[in-house]
Amino acid sequence: MSDAVEQSGGNQAFDLSERTAVFGEQVIRCCRSIKRNAVTNPLISQVVRAATSIGANYDEADEAPSKKDFRYRIAVCKKEARETKRFLRMLGAAIDDSKEELRRLWKEAHELHLIFATIHRNSQDKH
Repeated sequence: MSDAVEQSGGNQAFDLSERTAVFGEQVIRCCRSIKRNAVTNPLISQVVRAATSIGANYDEADEAPSKKDFRYRIAVCKKEARETKRFLRMLGAAIDDSKEELRRLWKEAHELHLIFATIHRNSQDKH
């Protein structure tokens, strides 16, 4: 399975592996700027773990030896994107600043969730 998909309307290749890596990096940078306390510590840990897991699982899916393994890894990507959205929302509730950045990251997590949901749906065995 190739991770490069032709982007509609242009000649640029859409690299989902790179997109998920950049997203994980952006979440890490954002979380480094958040003041740590008893509320934010566990939320930061959870969101960083979920956000960085999206790309790691996509890379595993891209090298999957079987269609079953591919579907499973894509399902994990979808789940991690959904969890990332949840923890970004909770961080937004816990802090007063960085809300615009968290909102932007939430939108990207939402787009990734939709992408992986579509890939997962389209990878089902046709009976």
